[in-house]
Amino acid sequence: MVLLSLLVGALATAGPALAQTAGSFVIAGTTQVSAMMMFLGNEEKVYILDKAEGNAAQINGHPAWGAVWDIASRTATTMDVRSNTFCAAGMHLPNGSYATFGGNAANGANGAAGVNGFNAQYGDYDGNKSIRILNPCMGSDLSSVNCQWYDDPSVLSMQKERWYAAAEPLGDGTVVIIGGFVSGGYINRNVPNVDPEYEGGKAEPTYEFYPSKGPAQVMQFMIKTSGLNSYAHTFLMPSGKMLVQANISTVLFDAINNVETPFPDMPHGVARVYPASGAVAMLPLTPANNYTPTVIFCGGSDMPEADYGDYNWPVANTWLYPASKDCQRITPEPLDGSTPAYVQDDDMLVGRTMGQFIALPDQTLLVINGGINGTAGYASQTGLTAAGAMPFGMSLASGPVERPAIYNPYAPAGQRWSNAGMGTSTIARLYHSSALLLPDASILVAGSNPNADVNLNTVFNTEYRAEIFYPPYWSAPVRPAPTGIPSTLTYGGNMFNITVPASSYTGNVDVAAANTTVMLMRPGWTTHAMNFGQRALQLNNTYTVNNDSSITLHVAQVPPNPNIFQPGPGLVFVVIAGIPSNGTMVIVGNGQVGTQPTAPATLLPPSLKFGQNPSSSSNSTGGSSSGSGGSSSGTQSHTGAIVGGVIGAVAIVGILGAVFGVSMARRKRAARAAIQPTSSPAPMAEAASLMGYGTPQYAGSSRAYTPQHEAPQPTWNTPGRTSSSNLVSDQEGGEYNPYSQNK
Repeated sequence: MVLLSLLVGALATAGPALAQTAGSFVIAGTTQVSAMMMFLGNEEKVYILDKAEGNAAQINGHPAWGAVWDIASRTATTMDVRSNTFCAAGMHLPNGSYATFGGNAANGANGAAGVNGFNAQYGDYDGNKSIRILNPCMGSDLSSVNCQWYDDPSVLSMQKERWYAAAEPLGDGTVVIIGGFVSGGYINRNVPNVDPEYEGGKAEPTYEFYPSKGPAQVMQFMIKTSGLNSYAHTFLMPSGKMLVQANISTVLFDAINNVETPFPDMPHGVARVYPASGAVAMLPLTPANNYTPTVIFCGGSDMPEADYGDYNWPVANTWLYPASKDCQRITPEPLDGSTPAYVQDDDMLVGRTMGQFIALPDQTLLVINGGINGTAGYASQTGLTAAGAMPFGMSLASGPVERPAIYNPYAPAGQRWSNAGMGTSTIARLYHSSALLLPDASILVAGSNPNADVNLNTVFNTEYRAEIFYPPYWSAPVRPAPTGIPSTLTYGGNMFNITVPASSYTGNVDVAAANTTVMLMRPGWTTHAMNFGQRALQLNNTYTVNNDSSITLHVAQVPPNPNIFQPGPGLVFVVIAGIPSNGTMVIVGNGQVGTQPTAPATLLPPSLKFGQNPSSSSNSTGGSSSGSGGSSSGTQSHTGAIVGGVIGAVAIVGILGAVFGVSMARRKRAARAAIQPTSSPAPMAEAASLMGYGTPQYAGSSRAYTPQHEAPQPTWNTPGRTSSSNLVSDQEGGEYNPYSQNK
């Protein structure tokens, strides 16, 4: 293969404690509380929330249902949360803080109700209207009040009670909070469904904003989808409208004006929202697709709607009903002006309910967790099985799918799914499991508790063990170690330079440079097989190969449309031939809620191969002789040392990333669009603008650079824009469609 030399090169050795095997699961300590929800606070910490239940871990005299997990030590420390976070929504804020919205009533053992909004047994308060704010902190001492959850519904709360609500940020950082239950239940309806709007006071069909933009408004879509509309799938589009999908219905929603544009129904009657719980994600946003979003829906269930029952429990024995393999894609705002429609994609290798998509920095998607039968949720009985006779305890799913798979959106149809080289977990990850991308590009997997309370003696126990899953790119002998990544990014503005040392790759330097991408990743806020806010965006770049075989990447800022990547935190990865560096945490935007400053766009300087840099000697061989790698035509070869102790057998699964890197280079060369340098990155604002809270802590420093050239920028996909084509010219000839077969 063309890029084999980039992956194998000279294999060095590293200490066994540092070595990890691609495709493997490794137990990574415990989480203290069952990880119903997780998010990455900074490069050091993952924050975890559980429902109010009888965990053995205690804090302030009551069971804990919050924790912070230290990535380096793989240890968890309990945190105090006052209100019941059971099935809340969550989202990042522009300054890097996180908020959770809603939850359930105050509960005691096995869901016993509290009195006047408080349960003395577990010490939790009613969380239905709560807004909780967390400012992520770094270091080992998290005792400061500014590092704790702010959780006081008497001071900060929503207008409506919401359980299983959706949350999606707008381009100004405001969060739209949609729908939900008023109190607990399996699905959001009564039978017969004579009141699809409010279900006798149990359903909440409205939406509201945080910070508020006025009174909550009824959303007709939530009435149309009555029942199967919990945790509706929401994705902001470049126009500022959002794709919203629930039950089998889909709309493009203008939240500011409360206007819905109906789209076609989900094909084959497959539901993807809780409790059917399919894997859903936005595909990577790249210069080659002009940052045009496409959303993929996989798995879930085509179980007849009547079988779901009502608030109490399903009618059917769900654990006998196979989960769907079906995958569909939709581009809600196609650039050619065509009518949006679902497009059949490759089926998954196995059906999954509660399967979860994790966007990876090599622009593939991992699907992980879930079951082959049934739905999310738990119940004491069904319409066909009496209490005490449930075969899997309270679980409504069976057959844990313990082997993950990779989806490659750029592979030819029929070849997009693979589980080659993937190991299997020994832990069932079903209802209330979660997964999250970490800064080292591994995946944290935790949680699972299909039980009303803690249960360690049932078929699918309450789970506290954490695992790390290592994707295929962990087979690489060398990983990039870039420097110069700034701590803030802007919407347009000055480009910046990243230095990639010669030790960051093996093989030919020009090949490495041409197959390098810069990815801005938002892992999101994960719960119930979803990652609220997850996005993957490729920053445009060119490069200069230096005479010491290092590479200088000239990197554009985020496209000047905040709707494409909403303001807030993200991780920047440098990816060489599909092999990612460690991610660096950044803040995108000015750190405040409000209209984000934007700047015009421009072309980046042209790429310069080895010997073309006017500041370098064309006769220089850097650190290697011309014969060290068999290079010719004035280019240079380099064999790097192991970076970060990463080592593994270079099996065929590890080569997949290199093959993918070839196509990435062609897409990158196809679109050199970048950003007009007119302003430096704005400093991150104090969180006082978002509730008077402290400033999140991140490593690194901000840097701005002056570009070498300025030129007109191709038109971005900005609000109101339509374009005649979804194709981008390939400099090597022809047209390139990023969602067709690789060239």
